[in-house]
Amino acid sequence: MPQDVANNPLLRRLARVPKLTAVLGTLALLVVAVLLPNPYGGLLLLALAAGLAALLVITWPVQPVGTRALRVVVLTLLTAAALTRLF
Repeated sequence: MPQDVANNPLLRRLARVPKLTAVLGTLALLVVAVLLPNPYGGLLLLALAAGLAALLVITWPVQPVGTRALRVVVLTLLTAAALTRLF
């Protein structure tokens, strides 16, 4: 594992969060974003996409190729949904 990834305090803190809590929290934000009126829901979806993009960039060196491709596809779909809600 690259040193910069292993020593990142944010990633170390995120690693201690139970996986179920992280998934349910993300799902709750997604549901709220879908239920909010258009400009606000789109902004929340963009915030989720930005968080996913940050994690993607930080963890890119340690992810297998299949995981990288799946994450890029999910990020693209989430960004497209957010932009659709905004405009």
